[in-house]
Amino acid sequence: MATYVVVGLQYGDEGKGKITDVLSAKSDYVVRFQGGDNAGHTVYVGEEKFVLHLLPSGVLQCKGKCVIANGVVVNPKAFLSEIKQIEDKNMRTDHVFISRRAHVIMPYHILLDTYREEEEGGTFIGTTKKGIGPCYEDKIARVGIRMIDLLNPEVLAEKIKKNLKIKNSLFEKYFEKPTLDFNTVYKEFLELGEKLKDRIVDTEFELNEAIHDGKNILFEGAQAAMLDIDFGTYPFVTSSSPTTGGVCTGAGVPPTSLQNLIGVAKAYTTRVGEGPFPTELDNELGEKIRQIGFEFGATTGRPRRTGWLDLVSLKHACMINGINNLVITKLDVLSGIYPLKIATKYKTEDGKIIDYFTSSTTKLYNYEPIFEELEGWEEDLTKVTSYEELPKNAQKYIEFIEKYLGINVYLVSVGPERNQNIIRKELF
Repeated sequence: MATYVVVGLQYGDEGKGKITDVLSAKSDYVVRFQGGDNAGHTVYVGEEKFVLHLLPSGVLQCKGKCVIANGVVVNPKAFLSEIKQIEDKNMRTDHVFISRRAHVIMPYHILLDTYREEEEGGTFIGTTKKGIGPCYEDKIARVGIRMIDLLNPEVLAEKIKKNLKIKNSLFEKYFEKPTLDFNTVYKEFLELGEKLKDRIVDTEFELNEAIHDGKNILFEGAQAAMLDIDFGTYPFVTSSSPTTGGVCTGAGVPPTSLQNLIGVAKAYTTRVGEGPFPTELDNELGEKIRQIGFEFGATTGRPRRTGWLDLVSLKHACMINGINNLVITKLDVLSGIYPLKIATKYKTEDGKIIDYFTSSTTKLYNYEPIFEELEGWEEDLTKVTSYEELPKNAQKYIEFIEKYLGINVYLVSVGPERNQNIIRKELF
C-alpha cells in the first residue's frame, strides 16, 4: 500500500497543482476529494499552460485513473468544458471518472451564490460565485442532487421540482429576481447525465480495492487548510474540508490507509478574497512580490494579497493535517529582497505574546505579527537543481522553516515548470 495526500497549508494557490502533476507520473490513481470548480490549479507542460478547476491535476500525466470523488461538488458543464480543453490538445481523458455519490451544482446554486455576494448589507466572503457553498448546503440539508440522480429521470424530476419550489420563492420574494423554469432545467441536466453516464461509477469501492492491492494512490486537495470550514479563518473560508482528514469522508477511505501526508506552502504568503491576513504587505514590496510571482487568481484573475511567511498559521495547519513531508514553492520569487522576514509569534491586543493560532477571526484582524529577520540572496534560483547549489542564505531560510515546524522540507520548487524542483528525497 502506498498512499499520498497533497494539501495546501495557507490560503490556497500554493502550487499544489504542479506538485500533484509531478507526483502523478508514478501514480495508479489520482483522486480529487473535495471542493469544486472554485479551485484553480495551473500546470505548465513545456509551452502549454493548463488551468484546471475541477479535473484532478494529475490528468495530464497519470497513466492510471483520475477520480473525482464523492466529496467534490460537480458542475457537469464545467467538467465537460475542461474535458474538451484537454482533448483539443490531443490528450486522453478516457481515464477520468466521477463518483456516483458526488453532488451536482445546479443553476440555482450559482444564482444563490451570486445574489448573496451582491446583496446589500450581506456578509461579503469573496466567493468565486460558482455555487459551491449552496450546493454543500443542500447536501447537508439532504435535498441535494447527486450524479447518480442524473441517470434516473423520475428521481431527477422530483428533486428538481422540490428544490425549485423553495429556490424560486427566494429568488422572487427575497432577492426580487426572475425564477427558473422546471422544464428547462430538467431537460438540460437529463441531457448532461446522458453525456456523462459512462464516467459515473462507484469510486469508493474501487479505491479501497486499489489500496488493498498496494497501488500508488495520490489524493489531491483544493483550496487549503486556512480556508477549512472548521479550522480556517471562519467565515472567510471555503465550504468543505481541504485537509488530510477530508480525504476519509471525501473519498470513502479509512484514516489508517493514509501514509505520506504532503503539505504545500509558498516561501511567502498570499490570499485571495476577504479575511484576516496578519503578515500582509499592502505596499510597494507587496506589489513587487505580486508581479514577480504573478500572483493573480487562476479561477477569478483577481490580484492576490501578498505578505511575509507566517509560521504561526503554518504550524497550525501542519498540526491539523499531521504533515510529515513539506513542500516549499516559489522560493525563487524572494531573490533580491533584503531583508527577509518570517512571522514566528503574534502580539495580541492586550500586549500578550503568543505562538499559536486563534479561533477568533475578529481578534486576528488586530494581532500584530512579530518577525524574525533573515538575510536575503541575490542569485537567480530558477536553474538550480540541487539543494547544495542554493545560496547559503536560501538554505538558511529553508532550514529556519524546518526547525520551527519540526518537519523536513522534501521538495523546494524554484519555478513553474515540472523540472524546476529541488527534490531532497524520493517519496515513490
